[in-house]
Amino acid sequence: MDTELLRTFLEVTKTRHFGRAADNLFLTQSAVSFRIRQLESQLGNELFSRQRGNVHLTAAGERLQPYAEAILQTWGRARQDVALSDSLNSQVTLGASPVFWEFDGISDWINRIYGTVEGLALRLESVSRQSMARRLLDRSIDVSITSEPPRIENLQVSKVRDFQLQLVSRDPHCAMDNIKAYPLVYLDWSTRFSVEHSRVLELQKTPIMHTHSSKMALEYLLKNRAVGYLPAPVVAHSVEEGALFAVPGAPVMEQSLYLVWREDSDKADLIESMLSVPFNQVSESV
Repeated sequence: MDTELLRTFLEVTKTRHFGRAADNLFLTQSAVSFRIRQLESQLGNELFSRQRGNVHLTAAGERLQPYAEAILQTWGRARQDVALSDSLNSQVTLGASPVFWEFDGISDWINRIYGTVEGLALRLESVSRQSMARRLLDRSIDVSITSEPPRIENLQVSKVRDFQLQLVSRDPHCAMDNIKAYPLVYLDWSTRFSVEHSRVLELQKTPIMHTHSSKMALEYLLKNRAVGYLPAPVVAHSVEEGALFAVPGAPVMEQSLYLVWREDSDKADLIESMLSVPFNQVSESV
């Protein structure tokens, strides 16, 4: 199967519009339509319901989407593996939810890995929590960073650091007895965090901002009268400068970061070498 057909299918899926997909792919609209017809012919099913101003996936298209994404990711990884050179002779694909790529310490950890593991080429991918276990099991990623390691046989788990999520506000007078008056910023960190957050009765309201980005949440809290839980390493500098304040009496939520990989991974030795490089121990006291 021509991978360009799958790429075109995913672009139409994303834009829900043949013309916009054509613009994004630098093709004519007729070329996009022709590619989709080719793919539908090969699969024996219509992939899109075409109504004027309303293009949406059929049931067959919805079933194809995760396979198309996996095939293109695997193909991209294969091309990079084949192209490895004498200076870059090993590749590891590291997956994490987008929220973790912004976590303080991870970029520094990755940079120090390059200084420790010679010849390593890293492929960093954003992977949703829901698909993390599947991506590990089908080998489309080699190792994941997560705060919720899947409880599945044949997966190896190693904790790399502990940290806290703390309730902060730019208002030094914010306290648990008046917190209901403050708009809520909700960082969608993990399922476990969501459960713990739901137990804080004072925070059970519609958030003014619901985000997967700790940077977006931090910037909003720095500029607006609001309250929200953020990882302590993310807010440590702002707290030290007096730009943010921990809310007195608020529950502190303990969290951990883990690396997860297949026990039978052919990259196990490389992953162990990566684990030998410790995460920075950032002060979390506020």
